[in-house]
Amino acid sequence: MEQVSAPNEERHARPQPVPDTTATSALALEDEQEVNTWTQAISALEKDLLGGARSMTRRDMASELGVSLISARKLWRALGFPNVKDEDRAFTQQDTDAIGTMIDLVRRGILNEETAISLTRSIGQMTDRMVVWQIEALVENKISEGMTDPQARREVVRMLPEIIEPLEEVMAYSYRRQLNSALQRLTVRVEAGLAASAVGRDGSEDDAPLPLARAVGFADMVSYTSLSRQMNERTLAQMVQRFENKCAEIISIGGGRLVKTVGDEVLFNAETPEAGAQIALALAQAMADDPVLPSSRVSVVWGRVLSRLGDIYGPTVNLASRLTALADPGTVLVDAMTAMALEADDRFVLVPQPPRMVRGFGEIRPSILMPGSGNGLVVD
Repeated sequence: MEQVSAPNEERHARPQPVPDTTATSALALEDEQEVNTWTQAISALEKDLLGGARSMTRRDMASELGVSLISARKLWRALGFPNVKDEDRAFTQQDTDAIGTMIDLVRRGILNEETAISLTRSIGQMTDRMVVWQIEALVENKISEGMTDPQARREVVRMLPEIIEPLEEVMAYSYRRQLNSALQRLTVRVEAGLAASAVGRDGSEDDAPLPLARAVGFADMVSYTSLSRQMNERTLAQMVQRFENKCAEIISIGGGRLVKTVGDEVLFNAETPEAGAQIALALAQAMADDPVLPSSRVSVVWGRVLSRLGDIYGPTVNLASRLTALADPGTVLVDAMTAMALEADDRFVLVPQPPRMVRGFGEIRPSILMPGSGNGLVVD
């Protein structure tokens, strides 16, 4: 009788094919070489940016500067960098020199410690946002050329050494130019602004509870939430960027200041009610004319604010925010006091609206602001 092998015995008896690992090994080697190249590029770039190798501990840095570990830690944190252990070699001589610059201002009596930390924090926060913005703009540019996201980021690392110095030069120039503009705002007494502040909002110049008379405005995109649900991430980012760029340009042309952007909304201020009104009208018109962006709701309120940490605070800001929520798409709303400040100027038309109850302010009598005579704010 013929013997039949069991199925499992037959399976084990058959020779198994040997997988060809040549292609896989070559691919792994290529990936490993790419990773090594990437790591070397990052290390070289870090050494260039930091001015040398990380050779100092915080204790070394504090000792060289002649300050306590706590003082060194406060300024490091104020710059926005993560905390490290006292024994970690995380610092370079360039770090020590930078922190020493602020300490020297305190020692010479130019600044107190609290102000030095505040100024240091302003530099840290602004440059942090700036570099994230710049890197993402560079990545986006490479993606638009057909690269994948990882490829684009590797290419940005490769090209950064070529553009660091030019960007640094423009940044230093812009800082001085912006500081000069702030100096003009600080010292120039705008007659229209002083006259409008005397109308009655928050008292006279000397006894006002908040120091700065400003036109404060908001603009936000209509139906942003529903639109964001219908768009992919890249399309949404492009829309928000287009909105922010257009707003920033108009506010700048109008002589105002873009205080901040929060997603679908921008906050701005201006020296006079007239300047704020011109900017508000231009923003509403620009969004209405744009083929990609949705229309916007805009408000502007003349009043007093407190300026701190690059932001502005106070009831004027809150009222402008509330009015924006009440505005119809494509319109600009102002409150009664702002309307009073603008009513004698024939560049503006004010259409009174029914009283509205506004949370935190009670009954408000808003007016729709519309363009009157003249060309308004000219935007190229």
